[in-house]
Amino acid sequence: MKEMKELQSTPSIWRNGHFRRMFAAHTAASFGDWFDAIAIQVLVAYRWEAGPMLIALIPVVMALPGLLLGSIAGTLADRVHKARLMIGCDVAVALLTLTILAVPGPVWLLPLLGLRAAAGVFQMPSQQGLTRTVVASGDLFRATSLNGLVNQASKVAGPLLGALTLTVLSPQACIILNALLRLCSGLLLWPLRGIGPALASTDQQAIADEQLEKSTSVTAHGADDAKMQGEPAHVSRFFSQWREGWAFLWRSRMLLHTLIFGLFGLIAILMIDYQFPTLLRVLAPGNESLLGWLVSAIGAGAVGCMLVLNRLNRISAGWGLGGGYVLIGGAIAALGWAQPGTGLPVLLTIGAMLGVGNGLYIITQNYILQAKTPADMVGRVFGIQSTVIGAIMVISPLTGGVLIRIAGAGTAFVWIGMSVGILGLAGLLLQSVIWRESLADPTPSTEQNVDLA
Repeated sequence: MKEMKELQSTPSIWRNGHFRRMFAAHTAASFGDWFDAIAIQVLVAYRWEAGPMLIALIPVVMALPGLLLGSIAGTLADRVHKARLMIGCDVAVALLTLTILAVPGPVWLLPLLGLRAAAGVFQMPSQQGLTRTVVASGDLFRATSLNGLVNQASKVAGPLLGALTLTVLSPQACIILNALLRLCSGLLLWPLRGIGPALASTDQQAIADEQLEKSTSVTAHGADDAKMQGEPAHVSRFFSQWREGWAFLWRSRMLLHTLIFGLFGLIAILMIDYQFPTLLRVLAPGNESLLGWLVSAIGAGAVGCMLVLNRLNRISAGWGLGGGYVLIGGAIAALGWAQPGTGLPVLLTIGAMLGVGNGLYIITQNYILQAKTPADMVGRVFGIQSTVIGAIMVISPLTGGVLIRIAGAGTAFVWIGMSVGILGLAGLLLQSVIWRESLADPTPSTEQNVDLA
């Protein structure tokens, strides 16, 4: 904890060697994931000619580990060496990715993707927690926007490079590249393996338990029950900290409202998130590369948005979250209204619009979750977010698959896009009510330029 208190903002975040390594590792992993994602979608939708319901099962099996393990993963990330946990995740994902090469069809692919997703559940809360540990509060917005920028930049270059690889080689080559990039990510993180957990000492853990007992009687009773049952002390502390994360989130109005607002939008968006190939097969039958172009356009829009945000170093919650959903919803509806033969420039413009909205939303949400959360709870809060997203992804994709079978891909996209747009408009109009709490860091020494009124 002492190391975190002494962190000072720097003229350039690139002077932070720990962050540079994390950024490079995150870049390698993100690019690998997009190589893999495009290859799998082309394999399933075009080569194996799977229907919308089978396609909908892919995000479901990938979401189940997040639902079952997300909150626990966040608690674990706050207790252990985060870089070591991330390295272990990279190695496990690389090995499971290589196993995909032996899969003969989509039925065998689904459980393997579920196992790989389980290995990746621990990555995100560990990364967010490590970022909060090694980056000063004054640099946190830039670190968050740069991490988001990597995600979206990989969405531009990854699908394009993946499409070229598919043209020259095969989906299997993209899968191998993902495994290699994951191993590179682990190697880059190796020098950071000695950075300790946020709750490293017994004294800190005891303080956390004492605070928890004061904040909620339910937690106190749970701790007493554990002692009566002879539960080991470290197990009792683990579950005490897990409950503390949920209790903290429930008490924080800003965090709770942000997660609830995102929950309703994700319910709609995830209905069609994996159904773009289904729509594109109608708009341009047989054109496998169109998916890569559209995803790249989405990433390009997000990258442009994040570059602007990184330079401004400020955004309001209403415009970031509500405005982001307005753009996302409008773009999804526009894709639904598109007809076969629609020109590539029109589709790419719509994709860029979707990307701008996505960039606005992601940066704003991640910054709120980090800035309003103590350093020793970041892993738990993001773990809870993973659990919520996992729950949505179990239901929404299947619902979207049913909706597409009943109404058709175009009509489903229009309905879902309009729903997301209306939600975003409500966020814009009611932002002073939903996000009334200031996001300014209460620490006097911290200089924050971000206005999330």
